[in-house]
This record gives sequence, structure tokens and C-alpha cells, in this order.
Amino acid sequence: MSRRAVILAGGQCKWGVREAHLVDLFQEAAKACFDDIPTLKPKYVDGLIVATSYSGRCSFQVNTAPVIAERLGLKPTSICTRCDTLCAGGSTGIILAKGLVEAGMADIVMVAGGEKLYTPQKWEVFYSELASVDHDWDGAQGMGLPPPFFALTAKEHMKYYGTKKEDLAAVSVTNYNYAVDNPVAQMQKALTMEEALNAPEVVPPLSLYDCCPITDGAAACIITTDEIARKFTDRPLVYIRGTAQVCLNSVTANFPGEHLADWKHLRIAAEKAYKAAKVTPDDIKVAQTHDCFSISEIIEVEELGFCKKGEGGAFCSSGQIKIGGKVPINTDGGLLACGHPFGGTGIRQAIEIMKQLQGRARHQVKDADIGLTHNLSGANAEHTIIIYGREPVK
Repeated sequence: MSRRAVILAGGQCKWGVREAHLVDLFQEAAKACFDDIPTLKPKYVDGLIVATSYSGRCSFQVNTAPVIAERLGLKPTSICTRCDTLCAGGSTGIILAKGLVEAGMADIVMVAGGEKLYTPQKWEVFYSELASVDHDWDGAQGMGLPPPFFALTAKEHMKYYGTKKEDLAAVSVTNYNYAVDNPVAQMQKALTMEEALNAPEVVPPLSLYDCCPITDGAAACIITTDEIARKFTDRPLVYIRGTAQVCLNSVTANFPGEHLADWKHLRIAAEKAYKAAKVTPDDIKVAQTHDCFSISEIIEVEELGFCKKGEGGAFCSSGQIKIGGKVPINTDGGLLACGHPFGGTGIRQAIEIMKQLQGRARHQVKDADIGLTHNLSGANAEHTIIIYGREPVK
């Protein structure tokens, strides 16, 4: 019988502004992960993939994986490496771990990701973000900071499809209110439409609650085979059914869509992931999308096929992303409220989908059997999708 990858367990530390070193955050996340599956001990883990992008700049720590392995008490014998795809680092690590365990090159792999972005000089993080784009071509033009780029994206969506400021606010209100009772979220504040619409502007049309915060934090999960997983748990297994990662450009001048609100690369990724998982958009019962900005979630529900192109604003405003709607999205608070420590985000999303499919989520979607996670990276340069299911692909 072929080897089939599953996500066995996961956990994260408290996300926010933390007076802790990057290694401390990884240790807290790993403990939460092992606490989630008490029968699994560190000695059984034979692989480690660490997802982090700013460890060298903000924590003066490169070659991160061996350091994290030793601090977690792991002794990897199959793989011990770091991957850097910025916001998609955690999801990329899960894709790589799936390939390794299904190929028989590893048995039990921990994927851990996170960042320590705040330094004592908080202004420094904004200068650091200039390293997230092509330094020579975009960085020199001031394109490194995300809010101006996604403000342009929002203006394009408003121009071509009539999306309103109220549609953006509906996403923020929904996601913030999902996180009110999430003890590890950075923001645990109930939000009203009035507050969202009257918040201070960051870059028009985006205001405070349209933008995810900068975050210190880490998350960790365990990827193994279904046969091995059954030795450690009686919970329903959650299979990694299909994945895709698409990158058509890096420099913003080469953006692949007709305009900034037309995300061709996400459509290609969605088509490939659905085909690999043998599902359609109508099969997705719950999703975690990359809501780095409220406008991102509006475009993502369109390009992922949950509604028609141009109708994302109305889809979100009408409550289709809430529990009981067509596709509940970001049910733990998403990036907008949980925060976004780049390499940790894809793992946090995977943990929420795992719990949804096992029936133990805080905001449980009834009869959830297929779930999806999505990340974008950089100046909308790369899209990564993972589809999970209660049953394997047949």
C-alpha cells in the first residue's frame, strides 16, 4: 500500500509583541504541539523543517534548523533544514514534508515556523520589510512595504468591480470577531462595522482594521503517514489531499494579471490543487485564506472559485464567510486578528483546518470534511494552496 501523508498534531505559542528570542518562541510552539499528542515523544521525530525568513536580520541567527532541533530536543536523521518562502514558508514546509514521508525518505517530520520581527527599535521592522521584494528593482522604488501595494490593489478592485469600503470592513469585522475567544491570537477585540469604518487610515482606502499586524510568534505541526499516525491517536485522520505552488513573477512590473485585482497566478494554483485533491470549489467546507489585508480575502474568494469574479465584496458582506455561510473562512481570526509571523502562518492555518476536520475547532463548521489553506508571498508574487480531507485521494 502506498504511503499517504497526514497532519497528526499542532500547536502555537501566544502571538503578538513578545519579549522573547526567536528560539524561545519555537520552543513554546513545539511544546504546544507535543501537548496536542502526548503519546508522541521528541525521540520519535526523525525530520525537522524550519520556516523563517528574518532570523538572520532580526535575531542574528542563520542556519536555523540545527539550532532549533537541539533546543527542541530533536535529533533528526532524515532531514534538518530551513525553507524561506516568506509568508508561505510554513505551508511550503508542509508540502515538502508530505513529499518526504510519502517517498519513504522520512517517517515523522516536525514543520515549525515563526519570526521575531519586533526589535527594541520598532521602526526597524518596516525597513526590514524592504528586503521582501526584489531589492534592486522594486526596493529602489519604495515597493517593499505591503500597505501601499495592497491599497493600489483595493483601488483597482473598486474601479473594475464596484467594491465598497463597507465590503472591506465586513471582512475585518468577521475575522476579528472569530478571534475574540482565541487565547493565542494577537488581537482579541470584538469589532463593529462602525469602528471598522471610522478607523484611522493607513493608506487609503485601507484603514487600521484592514491591515494585519506585525507579529512575533511561532507554530509547529507534525506530518507523518496514516499508518504511523494510527499508532499515536484515535482521532479522525486528516489527509493532505492536494497541493500547489505557483510563482509567475517577482518584480511588480511583471505582474501576471490584467490589473492588480486580477490574480491569474492564484487561479492557476487553485486549478492545480483542486485537480490533485480530486475536489471542486463546491466541496470546500471551510477555508483559511491569506487575509494580510481585507481586500486580499475578497479577491481570494473569487479566484478560489467560491463566487464569481468581481462578486467577492458582496460574497463577504452577505455573510457567506461566517459559520452557516457557503464557506466559513478564517474561523480562528485569520491574519487580520491572529497576526502574521510569516513562517508560522501556514502552520497556524493547517492546525485550524486539522481541528475543523476532527470536530474540535473553537468555531466548529458542521460536517466539515474538506478544508483548504492558502498563502500569498511578497508583493503578491507567489500563491500556495493545500487541501486537506477526512479521506485520502482515491
